[in-house]
Amino acid sequence: MEERTALDQSANGDAVRSIVDAWRSRLPDLDPSPLLILGRIQRLAAVCDPILRPPFAAAGLAPGDFDVLAALRRSAPPHALSNGDLARATLVTPGGVTKRIDRLAAAGLVTRTRDPADARGRVVALTKAGRQLADKLIRVHMANESAILEALNGDEQQLLASLLGKLLASVEADQGS
Repeated sequence: MEERTALDQSANGDAVRSIVDAWRSRLPDLDPSPLLILGRIQRLAAVCDPILRPPFAAAGLAPGDFDVLAALRRSAPPHALSNGDLARATLVTPGGVTKRIDRLAAAGLVTRTRDPADARGRVVALTKAGRQLADKLIRVHMANESAILEALNGDEQQLLASLLGKLLASVEADQGS
Protein backbone atom coordinates (compact mmCIF):
# COMPACT_ATOMS: atom_id res chain seq x y z
CA MET A 1 0.00 0.00 0.00
CA GLU A 2 2.86 2.37 0.80
CA GLU A 3 4.36 1.82 -2.67
CA ARG A 4 1.04 2.74 -4.26
CA THR A 5 1.10 6.02 -2.33
CA ALA A 6 4.63 6.74 -3.58
CA LEU A 7 3.52 6.04 -7.16
CA ASP A 8 0.51 8.31 -6.73
CA GLN A 9 2.75 11.06 -5.36
CA SER A 10 5.20 10.72 -8.23
CA ALA A 11 2.40 10.98 -10.77
CA ASN A 12 1.08 14.14 -9.11
CA GLY A 13 4.21 15.81 -7.84
CA ASP A 14 7.82 15.32 -7.02
CA ALA A 15 8.88 11.81 -8.01
CA VAL A 16 12.29 12.26 -6.41
CA ARG A 17 10.74 13.20 -3.07
CA SER A 18 8.66 10.02 -3.28
CA ILE A 19 11.80 7.94 -3.89
CA VAL A 20 13.58 9.56 -0.95
CA ASP A 21 10.58 8.99 1.31
CA ALA A 22 10.39 5.34 0.23
CA TRP A 23 14.10 4.81 1.00
CA ARG A 24 13.65 6.43 4.40
CA SER A 25 10.85 4.01 5.24
CA ARG A 26 12.72 0.92 3.93
CA LEU A 27 16.17 1.79 5.32
CA PRO A 28 15.78 4.28 8.18
CA ASP A 29 19.54 4.31 8.82
CA LEU A 30 20.24 5.49 5.24
CA ASP A 31 20.42 9.19 4.39
CA PRO A 32 18.94 9.43 0.87
CA SER A 33 18.87 13.24 0.92
CA PRO A 34 21.57 13.61 -1.80
CA LEU A 35 18.89 12.35 -4.21
CA LEU A 36 16.91 15.49 -3.49
CA ILE A 37 19.62 17.39 -5.37
CA LEU A 38 21.37 14.97 -7.72
CA GLY A 39 18.23 12.95 -8.47
CA ARG A 40 16.39 16.14 -9.31
CA ILE A 41 19.23 17.33 -11.55
CA GLN A 42 19.08 14.02 -13.44
CA ARG A 43 15.29 14.13 -13.60
CA LEU A 44 15.35 17.72 -14.86
CA ALA A 45 17.77 16.74 -17.61
CA ALA A 46 15.51 13.86 -18.66
CA VAL A 47 12.34 15.98 -18.58
CA CYS A 48 13.93 18.99 -20.33
CA ASP A 49 15.49 17.06 -23.20
CA PRO A 50 12.18 16.43 -25.02
CA ILE A 51 11.32 20.12 -24.55
CA LEU A 52 14.65 21.39 -25.88
CA ARG A 53 15.37 18.81 -28.60
CA PRO A 54 12.57 19.38 -31.19
CA PRO A 55 13.98 22.52 -32.85
CA PHE A 56 17.28 20.73 -33.46
CA ALA A 57 15.56 17.63 -34.80
CA ALA A 58 13.36 19.80 -37.05
CA ALA A 59 16.56 21.30 -38.49
CA GLY A 60 17.84 17.79 -39.25
CA LEU A 61 20.45 17.80 -36.48
CA ALA A 62 21.33 14.69 -34.54
CA PRO A 63 21.88 14.94 -30.77
CA GLY A 64 25.05 16.92 -30.14
CA ASP A 65 25.31 18.44 -33.61
CA PHE A 66 24.09 21.82 -32.41
CA ASP A 67 26.80 21.77 -29.72
CA VAL A 68 29.41 21.78 -32.49
CA LEU A 69 27.66 24.55 -34.42
CA ALA A 70 27.32 26.62 -31.25
CA ALA A 71 30.97 26.10 -30.26
CA LEU A 72 32.08 27.26 -33.70
CA ARG A 73 29.70 30.23 -33.63
CA ARG A 74 30.99 31.29 -30.19
CA SER A 75 34.56 31.24 -31.44
CA ALA A 76 36.07 34.38 -32.91
CA PRO A 77 35.69 34.96 -36.65
CA PRO A 78 36.22 33.11 -38.91
CA HIS A 79 34.38 30.73 -36.54
CA ALA A 80 36.87 27.90 -36.98
CA LEU A 81 38.41 25.47 -34.50
CA SER A 82 40.58 22.37 -34.59
CA ASN A 83 39.00 19.00 -33.84
CA GLY A 84 40.75 19.00 -30.46
CA ASP A 85 39.45 22.45 -29.58
CA LEU A 86 35.96 21.38 -30.61
CA ALA A 87 36.22 18.27 -28.42
CA ARG A 88 37.16 20.43 -25.44
CA ALA A 89 34.46 23.01 -26.21
CA THR A 90 31.73 20.38 -26.51
CA LEU A 91 32.97 18.13 -23.69
CA VAL A 92 33.01 15.01 -25.86
CA THR A 93 35.76 12.74 -27.13
CA PRO A 94 37.62 13.59 -30.33
CA GLY A 95 36.01 10.54 -31.96
CA GLY A 96 32.55 11.79 -31.01
CA VAL A 97 33.33 15.20 -32.44
CA THR A 98 34.57 13.65 -35.69
CA LYS A 99 31.24 11.85 -36.19
CA ARG A 100 29.36 15.08 -35.61
CA ILE A 101 31.64 16.99 -37.98
CA ASP A 102 31.11 14.33 -40.65
CA ARG A 103 27.32 14.78 -40.42
CA LEU A 104 27.54 18.57 -40.40
CA ALA A 105 29.95 18.63 -43.35
CA ALA A 106 27.63 16.32 -45.33
CA ALA A 107 24.79 18.77 -44.60
CA GLY A 108 26.89 21.71 -45.83
CA LEU A 109 26.96 23.38 -42.40
CA VAL A 110 30.73 23.15 -41.81
CA THR A 111 33.88 22.75 -43.86
CA ARG A 112 37.00 20.85 -42.89
CA THR A 113 40.40 21.96 -44.15
CA ARG A 114 44.03 21.22 -43.35
CA ASP A 115 45.39 23.07 -40.33
CA PRO A 116 48.17 25.37 -41.61
CA ALA A 117 49.93 25.04 -38.25
CA ASP A 118 49.74 21.22 -38.17
CA ALA A 119 49.83 19.21 -41.40
CA ARG A 120 48.14 16.26 -39.66
CA GLY A 121 45.41 18.41 -38.11
CA ARG A 122 42.15 19.72 -39.47
CA VAL A 123 40.31 22.99 -38.96
CA VAL A 124 36.53 22.98 -38.92
CA ALA A 125 34.69 26.18 -39.89
CA LEU A 126 31.08 27.22 -40.16
CA THR A 127 29.70 27.73 -43.63
CA LYS A 128 27.32 30.61 -44.26
CA ALA A 129 24.41 28.16 -43.93
CA GLY A 130 25.89 26.80 -40.69
CA ARG A 131 26.22 30.27 -39.22
CA GLN A 132 22.67 31.20 -40.20
CA LEU A 133 21.31 27.98 -38.69
CA ALA A 134 23.33 28.41 -35.49
CA ASP A 135 22.10 32.01 -35.13
CA LYS A 136 18.49 30.95 -35.63
CA LEU A 137 18.63 27.94 -33.32
CA ILE A 138 20.45 29.64 -30.44
CA ARG A 139 17.63 32.16 -30.20
CA VAL A 140 14.99 29.41 -30.15
CA HIS A 141 17.05 27.41 -27.66
CA MET A 142 17.51 30.35 -25.26
CA ALA A 143 13.77 31.11 -25.45
CA ASN A 144 12.98 27.48 -24.60
CA GLU A 145 15.44 27.46 -21.71
CA SER A 146 14.03 30.75 -20.40
CA ALA A 147 10.52 29.27 -20.52
CA ILE A 148 11.67 26.28 -18.47
CA LEU A 149 13.15 28.61 -15.85
CA GLU A 150 10.06 30.84 -15.55
CA ALA A 151 9.07 29.06 -12.30
CA LEU A 152 12.04 30.81 -10.66
CA ASN A 153 12.36 34.56 -10.29
CA GLY A 154 15.58 36.32 -11.30
CA ASP A 155 17.17 36.13 -7.84
CA GLU A 156 16.32 32.42 -7.57
CA GLN A 157 17.81 31.76 -11.00
CA GLN A 158 21.02 33.58 -10.05
CA LEU A 159 21.27 31.68 -6.75
CA LEU A 160 20.66 28.33 -8.44
CA ALA A 161 23.22 29.14 -11.16
CA SER A 162 25.76 30.10 -8.51
CA LEU A 163 25.18 26.99 -6.40
CA LEU A 164 25.30 24.67 -9.41
CA GLY A 165 28.48 26.38 -10.59
CA LYS A 166 30.07 25.86 -7.18
CA LEU A 167 29.02 22.20 -7.10
CA LEU A 168 30.24 21.58 -10.65
CA ALA A 169 33.60 23.20 -9.95
CA SER A 170 34.02 21.03 -6.86
CA VAL A 171 33.13 17.79 -8.64
CA GLU A 172 35.32 18.63 -11.65
CA ALA A 173 38.25 19.48 -9.34
CA ASP A 174 37.81 16.15 -7.58
CA GLN A 175 37.79 14.36 -10.95
CA GLY A 176 40.84 16.23 -12.20
CA SER A 177 38.82 17.76 -15.07
